Amino acid sequence: MEEEAMPYFDQFMEQFPHMEVETQKFTRSILILKKYKKKEFLAKAGDVQTAIPYICQGLVRRYYINEKGNTITTSFTSEQGYATDYPSFLNQRPTKYYMECLEPTIVVEMPYEKLQEAYRKFKDSEMYGRLIAEMVLTRETDRVESFLFENAEQRYLNFLETHKHILNRISLSHLASYLGIERQSLSRIRSNLAKK
Repeated sequence: MEEEAMPYFDQFMEQFPHMEVETQKFTRSILILKKYKKKEFLAKAGDVQTAIPYICQGLVRRYYINEKGNTITTSFTSEQGYATDYPSFLNQRPTKYYMECLEPTIVVEMPYEKLQEAYRKFKDSEMYGRLIAEMVLTRETDRVESFLFENAEQRYLNFLETHKHILNRISLSHLASYLGIERQSLSRIRSNLAKK
């Protein structure tokens, strides 16, 4: 497993090219490689996310189930992204979300306790922690603002622009749910755009 994990650990560490040598050694030593099959869950509602997963390969859908029993997709995370409910991870409290693998998925995880240890021991690790937090926060904020300031067609066009690499990897039902529209509405939007 050790040798198999190396390329994935390398991929994870590439995010932090200026990390000091001691911090790098410690960070590598706390990483965990995990593999998930399609339809397996990284987390389910009620779980406490004890590690933050970085996706090396695969695709994860985050969703919740509303009071009517409908499944609402809130994000898709693919390669080089973090599949997390970040406030839940930071506060070590149960998540309200399900994180389901849409494909076989390989992740590198950093356990919460070890991450806190890194922050205490190495000053530069705090900066990298902040960069991860900013990446996750920006993604969440962009989604909320899309509902405040854009109509369904604009949300779809923005999705095409920012997530083109996963468009053929997700179902129209999941995409419609993510965009906050019915599947028929999404089909209509796609049809209208095709005519332009």
